[in-house]
Amino acid sequence: MSEAANERLPLRERKKLRTRQALIDTALEMFTERGFDGTTLDELCDAVDVSKRTFFRNFTSKEDVASAPTQDLWAAFLDELETCEPAGRTLLGMLQDALLAALDRMTADGWAQRVLLSRRLTEKAPSIGAHGLHFCDRTGRAALTVLHRRLDLDGPGDLRPRLALDVLIAAFHCALDTWTSRPGTPTRTGLAANLREAFDAVPGSLTLTAEPRKAP
Repeated sequence: MSEAANERLPLRERKKLRTRQALIDTALEMFTERGFDGTTLDELCDAVDVSKRTFFRNFTSKEDVASAPTQDLWAAFLDELETCEPAGRTLLGMLQDALLAALDRMTADGWAQRVLLSRRLTEKAPSIGAHGLHFCDRTGRAALTVLHRRLDLDGPGDLRPRLALDVLIAAFHCALDTWTSRPGTPTRTGLAANLREAFDAVPGSLTLTAEPRKAP
């Protein structure tokens, strides 16, 4: 959510969002400096000066708060699916546009840096990766529910919507890998560019001929 949008919220909601953001920022900083397993939940809550009860009103676990920057993107993606115009496009094209629109909404200061820190933590802590797989599965199921409610699709036995979502997620991970491996300051526009490159490569990947390597 943008800063301008935050300012339009009631004071109580703004305070909740500030607390949530403080938990994310502090968690990423502490996990990076001390290690994910080397930071306890008590230490995190003490650093932000909140109770565990407050923490669990925002997140389910340490893994959940570490994954929050990317999860916020996919929550916005689900919102976009509820309102985007489907007519005249392939389903995959609609999904791609919805994800790019969700990325455009990630305007909070420091969001790209948080994604980068979260990604690096995932590479070091298997439990964060496992949490991400469960989140991906839940998000995919939620997206399918929206698609079947809004679009004229065949029943649950139709594999095409699920495969289109899987292609979208695979392209996102390819883009994220490219983005995180590049030197310099991470930016949201840079991630968007890598995402478009990955989307552009999808058709060719489906028709790429498997030829044996020629001997030198």
